[in-house]
Amino acid sequence: MSNLQKNYGWLHTRPNSAKTLLERAKREVPGFSDHIRKFEEQITIKSYSESTVFSYSRSIAQISLYFKKSPLNLESDEINTYLYDLRMDKDLSDTYFKHAVYGLRFFYRVYDLEDRAIRLPNLKNNRKLPIVFSQGELRRLFKAPQRLKQRVLLCLVYSAGLRVSEVCKLKLNDIDFDRMQIHIRQSKNNKSRYVVLSEYVSKGLRQYIKGSKPKVFLFNGREKGSPLGHSAVQQTFRLAMQKAGIQKEACVHTLRHSFATHLLEQGVDIVTIMEQLGHAHIQTTMMYLHVAKIERSLVHSPFDKLYQQNAEAKA
Repeated sequence: MSNLQKNYGWLHTRPNSAKTLLERAKREVPGFSDHIRKFEEQITIKSYSESTVFSYSRSIAQISLYFKKSPLNLESDEINTYLYDLRMDKDLSDTYFKHAVYGLRFFYRVYDLEDRAIRLPNLKNNRKLPIVFSQGELRRLFKAPQRLKQRVLLCLVYSAGLRVSEVCKLKLNDIDFDRMQIHIRQSKNNKSRYVVLSEYVSKGLRQYIKGSKPKVFLFNGREKGSPLGHSAVQQTFRLAMQKAGIQKEACVHTLRHSFATHLLEQGVDIVTIMEQLGHAHIQTTMMYLHVAKIERSLVHSPFDKLYQQNAEAKA
């Protein structure tokens, strides 16, 4: 058992407890409120996504609570010990370690402490190939939820390749049933885009809207007039996975991976898929080439095609 497990079991709490961590740090760590306010202001100004702001802030709260002092007052040995424990804790994903390093690096640069930022470890970009659902698994998954709202929610994420943050923030007026498009507003890197609206999913959406009568946000949260929370989407997905009997190590984002892979397998070009996903770089989209099952054509010379069509026309 690591030191983190012994002393701070809250590191293993579910993502929706992150707000509690921030509130705890504001109460228990001297100066934390001022530091995190400045940190969040700067990271938001630079157009980082809402989820990134949340993850980095949580990481800063965690290390501050661990030592009961601001990261500004930490020695290099203390940071190294903390990161070592994070890395060695088998119950924590690599994402915790990554967010801790990136969060600290940004935090120190906010205070012009570049020398401290560059002393943090460099992270290797060991991107794993994404998990992808089969079509049979998707049919079972979408059939699993009892409530129409939950079925439509999961179907919409897959059918349009949405991020969790994107589906949560969707408003009624973002759905264009006439043009069969969905307007994604100011998503990752503060970019907006239009994505396809499935004909089948549009029928389910109409039925859901007629029954639930949402006013502003397409999917309401617990509080009136608030958007659906990330944790609610993740919980819906987990329960559907259990009921469908799917054993893959998947998350809601697996639906987005499946959207891209299946489009590629169905002959849609990589640039169009990139635009639908809202990727900033084509290299990010190209990872799906390693996952998709695409039949490769035999290599031939284009010269042979120059006269083949002529010969066929004369015949």
